[in-house]
Amino acid sequence: MHATFPLLQHTQFPSLRRHGLATLQVNLGYKCNQSCVHCHVNAGPNRTEMMDDANLDLVLQVLALQSIETLDLTGGAPELHPEFRRLVAAARGMGVRVIDRCNLTILFEPGQEGLAEFLAEQGVEVVASLPCYSLENVDKQRGQGVFDKSIAGLQKLNALGYGQPDSGLVLNLVYNPQGPSLPPSQQGLQADYKRELGQHFGIVFNHLYALANMPIQRFGSMLISKGQFSQYLQLLQDNYQESNLEGVMCRSLISVDWEGSLYDCDFNQQLGMSLAPIEGAAASSGALARPHLRDLVKADTRGMPIRVADHCYGCTAGQGSSCGGAL
Repeated sequence: MHATFPLLQHTQFPSLRRHGLATLQVNLGYKCNQSCVHCHVNAGPNRTEMMDDANLDLVLQVLALQSIETLDLTGGAPELHPEFRRLVAAARGMGVRVIDRCNLTILFEPGQEGLAEFLAEQGVEVVASLPCYSLENVDKQRGQGVFDKSIAGLQKLNALGYGQPDSGLVLNLVYNPQGPSLPPSQQGLQADYKRELGQHFGIVFNHLYALANMPIQRFGSMLISKGQFSQYLQLLQDNYQESNLEGVMCRSLISVDWEGSLYDCDFNQQLGMSLAPIEGAAASSGALARPHLRDLVKADTRGMPIRVADHCYGCTAGQGSSCGGAL
């Protein structure tokens, strides 16, 4: 695995500061039933990292005391965490909007019986990975047989009401380019997805999120191996749009890793770029430690600086890219 951070840390990307904290994005662990080429967290079946109960309880405490609107659960496959359902039910009991970033094939894994029904009962918003509407492209990126299982997963969710008009059950899909290129127009691609999935499989969904691939971890390492890293980074820089700065997710989101450490976004998490020190937190974490969930219980992060590097051009290039799609 090639290290990408040394190639990204010297940057001229504009400085940013935080707005109010609306979303807590929690990575429950890196274990996954898939090993995708574009995965920026290097997740896979052999990863063992998993958030412990103490940090799970801190997540709930932070949600309550900070009056956070959204809990965004990711991984790996977040559903593989043994306490996933307890966490979801507790957060929903507080009235918090919960997002599950689901790879769809997890719905058919041993031990996940009733998962789709649980998500529907709790009113969890599902953001499902489907990098293309063709079998060939999906299986190339995610592994043989993934497309068929993904389609079956979407049909299962549709049968429970997901994506159906007036059901209140939100189903959004995620597209990633196959290689070192910017995603096409999200609006046009969404129309294509709705047409193709509807005509061929009877599938409906709410929105499509078109996300740019980040030049970090597994994808970044692949670019280095192919001699395409500098070219891709230049593509992102050449397509930088200043107007996207206001809407980037790091303005209102804090990312939490499986150990409870805090970051400005999921990408910074994978590069080890921790959140800037929180005022008054040294007593609980130690002056040299990374900011932690325990420091966020009563902290005011509004106005704090956001740590940036050259990968940030990935969120601001072209139509922009965030966990909620184009900006």
